[in-house]
Amino acid sequence: MNQHTPESEIQPNRPAFAAEESLTPEELDRLTDDIIAALKTVYDPEIPADIYELGLIYRVDIDDSHFVKIDMTLTAPGCPVAGEMPVWVENAVAAVPGVAGVEVSMVFTPPWDQSRMSDEARVALDMW
Repeated sequence: MNQHTPESEIQPNRPAFAAEESLTPEELDRLTDDIIAALKTVYDPEIPADIYELGLIYRVDIDDSHFVKIDMTLTAPGCPVAGEMPVWVENAVAAVPGVAGVEVSMVFTPPWDQSRMSDEARVALDMW
């Protein structure tokens, strides 16, 4: 599998996508687009922006059997939906055609901050 992007290189709202070398560029592009679309259906119930635009997704790895591993975080470690949100992410991505399975890991390094949000999330939250 491709090497992970070092945490210091994770860009705001640009999770590191990595895939096995055996995936064709077309397969990877389709899966990436479909996974991002699925992630954009998951919202923190207290925030009117999806988790992708909030920058809560840090890493997505896709292996040659199309099993997906996701590293994500929360806006705060004490988030009331901390136990539920990874399941929502898993269910959303598992519904993507061609995805064989999903494993979601909660990480808190680097800690999330508002600089990770996209402009779309900033508009939705009126945070400029």
